[in-house]
Amino acid sequence: MLSLEKISLALGDRDLLDEVTVLINPGERIGLVGPNGAGKSTLLKIIMEIQEKDSGSIVLSNEETLGYLPQDGVDPDFELTVIEEVETAFSDIFDLEEEVNKLQQKLGETDPHTEEHEKLLEKYGVLQTKLEASGLYTLRSDVEKILMGLGFKESDFSRSTSEFSGGWLMRIALAKLLLKKPTYLLLDEPTNHLDIESLQWMENFLNSYEGAVIVVSHDRAFLDTITNRTLALRRGKMSDYSGNYSFYERKWEEERELLINAQKNQEKELKETEEFIERFRYKASKARQVQSRVKQLEK
Repeated sequence: MLSLEKISLALGDRDLLDEVTVLINPGERIGLVGPNGAGKSTLLKIIMEIQEKDSGSIVLSNEETLGYLPQDGVDPDFELTVIEEVETAFSDIFDLEEEVNKLQQKLGETDPHTEEHEKLLEKYGVLQTKLEASGLYTLRSDVEKILMGLGFKESDFSRSTSEFSGGWLMRIALAKLLLKKPTYLLLDEPTNHLDIESLQWMENFLNSYEGAVIVVSHDRAFLDTITNRTLALRRGKMSDYSGNYSFYERKWEEERELLINAQKNQEKELKETEEFIERFRYKASKARQVQSRVKQLEK
């Protein structure tokens, strides 16, 4: 689980985040919403430890991972092709493959009747099992599938990343992130540079994604399609709603109406109290009641 406990951050004399506390479980689909400037992107950066916080703690369970797509994207290595850049997301797997290949070569050069060979063979078996479990052998097909889902053509794979505009570079960064399959996927405005076909593909991908998805987006239809929980930031405080964006909107409107009605009732009572005081201020028989109403006003 991912736990945020009393996260606070002040900007000048304004509390951008005021003791924000929330628990997020693997597999949840969460929309993070709120007015512009409410601190949505900042909260994602704090979770990723890109942004400092004033106080509070973040706890991530062992072996769980975070993945993050910032709103302004990530610059790739412009000397690489598209497919080479995406495959940099798996440098650890390729390093493991290289280690296995070196062990295999060393085994061939070592006397099979020695203790050294036996130890090498044991290590080779462990690493080979780990390599098979890493998904190496389906990696290239997975890369191609996701790139094509995001709108790339097969002929684009061998093109330099330097040939692509900012919107397409964002898709490359998104492809790398989706392929790494983190336990918690944090997406900040991921639909900004997607056409309709790529958007539909991404909705389907995220709906079947095994990990948790936490997304900031102004695309209400997108939020309705992929989320089943909404966290709303307003004036530094977080509210939790057990539904998608449309559910949140209905509930927020109901809460807003209740607040407006409560304020109207309070104003009405205040006016009636003031009128009573003014009317009976100089009547001795009403002195005690007038004094009581004055005390009410002072509260």
